[in-house]
Amino acid sequence: MSDRAIVRTSVALALAGAAIAGYLTYTHYADETIACPTGGCETVQASSYALVAGVPVALLGLLGYVLILGALWLPRDTGRLLVFAAALAGAIFSVYLVGVQAFELDAFCAWCLASDAIMLALAALGGLAVWRADTG
Repeated sequence: MSDRAIVRTSVALALAGAAIAGYLTYTHYADETIACPTGGCETVQASSYALVAGVPVALLGLLGYVLILGALWLPRDTGRLLVFAAALAGAIFSVYLVGVQAFELDAFCAWCLASDAIMLALAALGGLAVWRADTG
């Protein structure tokens, strides 16, 4: 995969993640019902795990995706490292959140799982970009 393809794919993924996180942030603040194919979205969003220090996890995700999008436009070395660091932190948090859904809540939010998968993909692409820069 070329550097250009990595960046384009990362932009597309970050935009999709921002759209999901934006939707979940909107439904939180507007107190709207989430359109959910799994039926677990409301359970997950209403749980105590949906907030970190009073801030919705969805808003943290939205900020993370915006950070990644901004970092993709930075000079190559700085941008690569920032994208990878932000996406890796998001991916680690995503793994934790999937564990919470599975073992604490016994409910799954399809939107959340989609965002988790996107963040994991961004971390993998960020790692690939850093690795290629170091070996290229």
